Amino acid sequence: MVLYIWRHPKPIAANGFCIGQTDISVDKRKIKRLANKIQRFVRLHQLPKVIWVSPLQRSLKVGEILVQHGFRYRVATELAEIDFGDWDGLPWIKIPKQQIDDWCEHFADFAPNDGESLQQLFERVENWVNEIAAQNSGQNPILAVGHAGWINAASMIVAGQEVPKKATDWPRVVNYLEYLQLNFQPKKTDCL
Repeated sequence: MVLYIWRHPKPIAANGFCIGQTDISVDKRKIKRLANKIQRFVRLHQLPKVIWVSPLQRSLKVGEILVQHGFRYRVATELAEIDFGDWDGLPWIKIPKQQIDDWCEHFADFAPNDGESLQQLFERVENWVNEIAAQNSGQNPILAVGHAGWINAASMIVAGQEVPKKATDWPRVVNYLEYLQLNFQPKKTDCL
């Protein structure tokens, strides 16, 4: 299954903050810019006008703009960014250094209080992709607007890489408004 996924536009006033599932706003012009990019891409490649978005407004608002141009959008909570729990929305400097050190030391398995670990994010990404592939028999390309952590996890899964054990193994962040084409091979289930 082919997944075309764009990273959402840059949020307003996010610099210096731990932003995962904090629902922060985005400049409407940037949302329209991404919607226009997606619209041109779909027209050029003659793709279906259906796009998946997360419930976070930096993704959701792109779907809402695309509806005005004949698209349908579907919301999937599984597309949301990693949940940083108690850290989410805090300035990085307010998060205790020892907690950040623990996260870097146990990168795959550490989760802030009430948050999720990177391992859990990878499982969420893989489960959603397999479910979507099964729903359409992996035949139709899927379009989505997502988040940097989610996109990196998906890219690593496609490449057959394991969840990074160290923070230094995390790939560079996908740029805002950038898209990736990911070619997933859905897991085959054994028939009895």
